Amino acid sequence: MMLASLLIVFREVLEAGLIVGIVLAATEGLNKRARWILAGIGAGLFGASLLAVFAGQLANAFAGNGQEVFNASVLCIAVVMLGWHNLWMASHGRAMATEMREMGHAVTTGERSMLAMAVVVAIAVLREGGEVVLFLYGIAVSTQAGLGAMIFGGAIGVVGGGLVSWLIYRGLLTIPVHRLFAVTSWLVALLAAGMAGQAAALLAGDDIIPAWGYQLWNTSWLLPDGSLLGKAATALVGYSDRPMGIQLAAWAVTLLVLVAGAKAIRGRSNHPSAARLPAANR
Repeated sequence: MMLASLLIVFREVLEAGLIVGIVLAATEGLNKRARWILAGIGAGLFGASLLAVFAGQLANAFAGNGQEVFNASVLCIAVVMLGWHNLWMASHGRAMATEMREMGHAVTTGERSMLAMAVVVAIAVLREGGEVVLFLYGIAVSTQAGLGAMIFGGAIGVVGGGLVSWLIYRGLLTIPVHRLFAVTSWLVALLAAGMAGQAAALLAGDDIIPAWGYQLWNTSWLLPDGSLLGKAATALVGYSDRPMGIQLAAWAVTLLVLVAGAKAIRGRSNHPSAARLPAANR
């Protein structure tokens, strides 16, 4: 059971770590970002701890479709927060990049954007931490596994998943500053689109919204979404080996709205009338 807990914890920590790493890269240079992100991680861990305390009661309460509705609601909140951040960065990113190159610090405190990112981090940690709790609870109940072996395996999984996530984050930081905002903007947009698709799939699976087709294609032979790489692809871009029609539609609409919105905001900020004020202040 040590190996099972190791793999489960490693997979979920990696999935949350990918999101946290992208958030860290996307907020590079924002004032007080460490405080906000640590607060988000702490809130997520607190929520997961509460889930661990009441795991038995929640398992019974979510015997129907309550868990899917709850998860979909959490994902929708994350989509809104990610979209908020992306559009905020579209209007502030160029000024921040210039300021970081010329003066070495951010042009603004960025607290409004960081609130959104703190919520996303908290949701990511809560969601993956909650899955760890429920998975390990299921293993313990079904196999009567020893607590010591599960804790040891889980600890190794946390270290391994955290290390891989940190390496990915450091890799993002090797991107030049003037390219970093564009890259992370796309990554955040894909994260939001993926979460919107997952939320739609959960709701359609319980017949709350129409599915528009239950299996548009099947790529489980190539990359099953339950595998480690599949889970990473799901976390990053909302990959599904057998997507529903509504899932694909939600993914495409969310991505289109965020990309078009960011482009419109950048176009407005590049307008000659918008450029006169910064020029006058130089």
